[in-house]
Amino acid sequence: MALGVIFSSFGKALAQARDRSFRRVLWIGIGLTVALLVVVYATFLYFLQSVMGDTTTLPLIGEVTWINDLLGWSSFGLMLILSVFLMVPVASAITSLFLDEVAKAVEARHYPSLPPPPKMPWWDALRDTVNFLGVLIAANGVALMIYGFVPPLAPFIFWIVNGLLLGLEYFQLAAMRRIGRKAAKALRRRHLGTIWMAGILMAMPLSVPFVNLVIPILGAATFTHIYHRVAIKEGRV
Repeated sequence: MALGVIFSSFGKALAQARDRSFRRVLWIGIGLTVALLVVVYATFLYFLQSVMGDTTTLPLIGEVTWINDLLGWSSFGLMLILSVFLMVPVASAITSLFLDEVAKAVEARHYPSLPPPPKMPWWDALRDTVNFLGVLIAANGVALMIYGFVPPLAPFIFWIVNGLLLGLEYFQLAAMRRIGRKAAKALRRRHLGTIWMAGILMAMPLSVPFVNLVIPILGAATFTHIYHRVAIKEGRV
């Protein structure tokens, strides 16, 4: 049942990419995703240099020479490799920026009878976004150190950890705009299994270079559908 809801929701999100309004958001999201990825990448390498010196060895990647890698042609390839890890905080940031606009496009097409969502205190959204981003960065920092000890398990650890964290964030933001922060957290707890599974299925393509550029926006649309499916099941709509 849960897989059916997830794949159906993703299929609807993917199909809506043909809509002009949704396509505009998608392209803007891709552009900002690339820009944020470059900024996060440069910041990450700068941090490594300040802590570990000019030359650093990363698990699964090898030796990184910060100034050469940042300024040389090899930087593009290294950024693609690191995007597997760096796209997680980028996806989190893109979600907080675009979820409302994506949700409006999804609801206009698939749930046109719904009333406009109530105004949400900006502080609630900001607080949850900052909290989620902090947890994501901390969890992935710890996971990055673990990858070097168990390389064969690294992809599975990445998908499980980030599937949970991203799924919680995406669902929380999608639900909160309709039912408020407290009710969204309660709904999230009752459907944790579905949310976690959907998050894992989003984290998997998020770890594929180029493909991961479209996942933040498609993920926001997918979790908007998942929220409404859950809400309908509980008789909230």
